[in-house]
Amino acid sequence: MTTRSQILIPISIAAVIIGVVGLMSIPSDSKLESVEFPRGTIKIDDIPLEVQIADTEPRRVRGLMFQDELPYDQGMIFVFQEPGLYSLWMLNMQFSLDMIWFDKDGKIVHIEKDVPPCKTALEITTCQSVVPEGEAVYVLEVTSGFIDQNNITKDSVLSIISI
Repeated sequence: MTTRSQILIPISIAAVIIGVVGLMSIPSDSKLESVEFPRGTIKIDDIPLEVQIADTEPRRVRGLMFQDELPYDQGMIFVFQEPGLYSLWMLNMQFSLDMIWFDKDGKIVHIEKDVPPCKTALEITTCQSVVPEGEAVYVLEVTSGFIDQNNITKDSVLSIISI
């Protein structure tokens, strides 16, 4: 018959290992809970959004980690220098997101709705990346439900007002 400590010790060791692996997987630039992002304004069709701009590698790595849920008129736009297949993941997110990938002309190349966060140590080790169907220059993250609430479709277009 196994004792209580024979069960709890291996479980405790596994939990510590998973926690350490999770912490080690967080890039050092993203460990700070307060990062300042430049702000700008965009439109999708006729819907204006105030966006945080993630236009450098440290800002893109940090993304919306640790932030509270955004109002439906706000988001984060990831800006890349060259078109590419840019994947995103939900590491240390606090809420679900809708994600939209746009090409250099502002046309949608991929939409992902209601992507769940990876908050716990176990989720972090199994957190999946979202990979778009086509090359993009911009990726917009908004609170889950934004796409449905605003009738965003593959025919919707991004207009940059100021970023």
